[in-house]
Amino acid sequence: MTTYLSRVELNPQRRAGRGLLGSPQAMHAAVLSAFPGALADRTDQRVLWRLDPVPGAVHLYVVSPEQPDFTHIVEQAGWPTLQTWQSREYDPFLDRLAAGQSWAFRLTANPTRARPAAEGRRSQRFGHVTVAQQQRWLVQRCTTAGFDVLAASEMGDPADGVVVRERGTTRFRRGDGQVTLTTASFEGMLTVTDAGALRATLTGGLGPGKAYGCGLLTLAPVQ
Repeated sequence: MTTYLSRVELNPQRRAGRGLLGSPQAMHAAVLSAFPGALADRTDQRVLWRLDPVPGAVHLYVVSPEQPDFTHIVEQAGWPTLQTWQSREYDPFLDRLAAGQSWAFRLTANPTRARPAAEGRRSQRFGHVTVAQQQRWLVQRCTTAGFDVLAASEMGDPADGVVVRERGTTRFRRGDGQVTLTTASFEGMLTVTDAGALRATLTGGLGPGKAYGCGLLTLAPVQ
């Protein structure tokens, strides 16, 4: 199975683009529509996506187990007369990962905590809302995710090396209930500790809320 990493450039000035960007449910449906068949029903094949604002545009990143076709998204919310999306095989990059390497990273996640269930009720998840809570949430998951976050100083706390941006809370209806999605975008530098675990994180996501644009970790060379 080949894994793909894609980037789509979206136009936030278009009305349809604003509709997609403002609705995690609509964007989730649009992303899954880029693949033939029912990927949503394949529990062993995760599709991850993330929105990154940039000057004058928004970049949609997607990691998928099949090569996508984003023509419908570009026609609805991009620049239809331009080539504004590209996909490439992700596996050659994943195969080069090795313990000890350092990378810059970016992640949009849904940092949450679980509250024990009362008798006769299901446990509930609540979003971490302060920067310190969100930084600590990420650091606590590094070991199983295959990396260590680099601290801002040699003797510093790793959490201080995590920059938190674009924090927010989105609420929307799903069926008869309401979903509350607390999100934060993280940036920093990491060191690979377990290449296999990190590959699994890059293709399977980190944390909850993956259907709604959370969990996609990407790496870039250290500048």
